[in-house]
Amino acid sequence: MRAARLIKMVLLLQSRPAMTAAELARELEVSERTVTRDAQALSEAGVPVYAERGRAGGYRLVGGYRTRLTGLARSEAEALFLSGLPGALRDMGLEDAASAARLKVSAALLPSLQDSSRAAAQRFHLDAPNWFTEPGTPPLLPAVADAVWDDRRVLARYRRGDADVERELEPYGLVLKAGVWYLCARVAQSGSFRVYRIDRFTAVDSLDDERFVRDEDFDLPAFWEERAEQFARSILRAEVVVRVSPDGARRLPYAVDPAAARAALEVAGAPEDGDGWVTVTLPVESEKVAHAQLAGLGPEVEVLAPESLRARFVSDARKLAALYRP
Repeated sequence: MRAARLIKMVLLLQSRPAMTAAELARELEVSERTVTRDAQALSEAGVPVYAERGRAGGYRLVGGYRTRLTGLARSEAEALFLSGLPGALRDMGLEDAASAARLKVSAALLPSLQDSSRAAAQRFHLDAPNWFTEPGTPPLLPAVADAVWDDRRVLARYRRGDADVERELEPYGLVLKAGVWYLCARVAQSGSFRVYRIDRFTAVDSLDDERFVRDEDFDLPAFWEERAEQFARSILRAEVVVRVSPDGARRLPYAVDPAAARAALEVAGAPEDGDGWVTVTLPVESEKVAHAQLAGLGPEVEVLAPESLRARFVSDARKLAALYRP
């Protein structure tokens, strides 16, 4: 375990001019004290790791030192070939570059590892879009992807309601969620970070002479996770009160927002009668959406409030009774 960490430390220092103890600790997932001990161990082993003291100090390799510990193990080679998403790369206009890169990596592998790409492709496949949806590639995605890779500002127009809005954006990263492409960008005018659906862009013009300085503290996965949670909470603007059977309680997280359902069931606590039914106050997007979602639970749910939603289910029950009358 420590040997692997030491190798990773050398490779990190080899790829950058210098790194602080805090940066190395974050990358290696250890304490700064452990980084100090590891640097000393590398130095004693003949690896020229130099420590610079002071506020701007850190660790670096002396004299252009290069390690030869760059051979790939089989599991590493297979993981590398799994890291590409063929559909996403094609959508961004990077399919040819990715294919060339895979060929170069395959050619550099030991003969015993050259079947890694085929082995990985036979065992794993990522199908990103949701079921029962026809995935579409936004026509402006390649232009947006080029700006993301090049840290180049863009002047973008996008649909917001019935109007077109124009913004100067600093495109930080792309996210593919359930077959839909999103851009995480900083608005040049305000400095705030926002998320945009790329299929709502109507024009994207690159500002050729305007590269932006990327905020090195920006963490795309963490930013997306936070915004996704905010979005999920923001659309749950209404509440309904329902009684659910034990089977209905098990199925509820699959019918409505899972996190909201589990939280509501936890608050509801123990069953209120011998049959195991519980009363749940459930946040929902709207009465119309709740009607469509809860209808899938059939007789395992009873709507108590609001009265207008209960009336919808009463009407449904009467129609079903008429259809299935003996």
